[in-house]
Amino acid sequence: MSYKDLREWLQRVEALGELQPIRGAHWNLEIGTMTEMIRVEQSRPPALLFEQIPDYPPSHRLLTGMYNSPSRLALTLQLPVDTDERGLLEAWRRKVRSLAQIPPVQVSSGPILENVMADGDIDLARFPAPLWHKLDGGRYLGTAGPTITRDPDENWINLGNYRVMVQGKDLLSVWISPGKRGRIHRDKYFARGVPCPVVIVFGGDPLLLLSGMVALPAKFSEYDFVGAVRGEGIEVIQGPYTKLPIPAYAEVAIEGEILPDQKAKEGPFGEFTGYYASGAHEEYIIKVKTVLYRNDPIVCGAPPSIPPTDSTYGSGRLRSALVWNALEDCGVPGVRGVCCHEIGAGMLLTIVAIKQMYPGHAKQAAVLATNVASGGYLGRYSVVVDEDIDPFNLNQVVWALCTRCDPESSVDLIRRCWSGPLDPIIPRDRVGFNSRLVFEVVRPYEWEDKFPPVVERDPEVEEKVRRKWKELFS
Repeated sequence: MSYKDLREWLQRVEALGELQPIRGAHWNLEIGTMTEMIRVEQSRPPALLFEQIPDYPPSHRLLTGMYNSPSRLALTLQLPVDTDERGLLEAWRRKVRSLAQIPPVQVSSGPILENVMADGDIDLARFPAPLWHKLDGGRYLGTAGPTITRDPDENWINLGNYRVMVQGKDLLSVWISPGKRGRIHRDKYFARGVPCPVVIVFGGDPLLLLSGMVALPAKFSEYDFVGAVRGEGIEVIQGPYTKLPIPAYAEVAIEGEILPDQKAKEGPFGEFTGYYASGAHEEYIIKVKTVLYRNDPIVCGAPPSIPPTDSTYGSGRLRSALVWNALEDCGVPGVRGVCCHEIGAGMLLTIVAIKQMYPGHAKQAAVLATNVASGGYLGRYSVVVDEDIDPFNLNQVVWALCTRCDPESSVDLIRRCWSGPLDPIIPRDRVGFNSRLVFEVVRPYEWEDKFPPVVERDPEVEEKVRRKWKELFS
């Protein structure tokens, strides 16, 4: 089920029965509250398309909940949509192994040019920017769209997912964590004493947002990744002001400059860990030079909060596949499954199932899982379980933790790992570093064959019971 742009993607989602239009929800807390309630309280939450939002043009819409099901995530990754959790993970692992970079294709026109506001006529208040949570320091237009920058030294393009706050009718601010490539690009411009050109997309192909969740190698542009997934280069126009590539089928995009000599108060903002960890601070201002948007534009939103959230499902599944592949690339055999669990925001809790093959196998897998490129940022706990434990099933994992993990010999502490300002447990004077615990939640290798057997149902009897009392197990 391929698609051209966000609007075709929504048609496919509607055909799957997973799109819920909502009319009249207010930008002031109602959209954020409804998004979270449906995400948490429904077993298969739909994508939510908010229409007729008060104080905005009736045709200007807002989309949340893009990736909250295996089928919608599979659709975005151009995989079969009739899949379950394991099928999705396996299909993505195989696909990502064979991806070859396909660069974007520059075109002269596209729907993004249907409307253009230039410097002096710009009014960002035309586009739905919710107050997502009551303690937020302002309204955030950017929670689900890439920020596009160019490396001034090496000319390659980066797309990163960063929070973007409205500061005025033609002013924004973007907060980028230290170590992220968008910040590295910005600081290179600032070191030259010049503004940093930037494009921010506020609505478009959901794959663009997902691309920013993948730990790609340096100088591997997310545009090339999107092309690889789609099997063809994404069409881009040259920005009239910045000359940066802008998706031709995006819904809304701005061009501007991050100014090295002007700041404004940014935050606080409820983040993906479920806390206001970074507080309020002074952040560099973006002076918006042009706004490009389609007729009847759709802004995308992915408000973070206590997980699971809009973004943790997609990011966790992508990260799971990449950690699994990285373990195999490091020579770790016998990996049976990996889950970067949503309850840890797709980062803080990584569970690996293995078939033990030699002494130290479990420890090797645990240490690597918390330090490979795809698992290195903002990790906390790395748990390795036996192959009979489903890493996606927290009940099974916690049972194994309680019965197969000896704290004296099965737990190790790793210090001074890569963290960031959003880590709520790290004091301000230690920002950038955190510690990790790795757990061997496995039968001890040296006496594995003597470990007490598990109390299990007989499979033949279970099947017989299901047939005999099928009305109870439908």
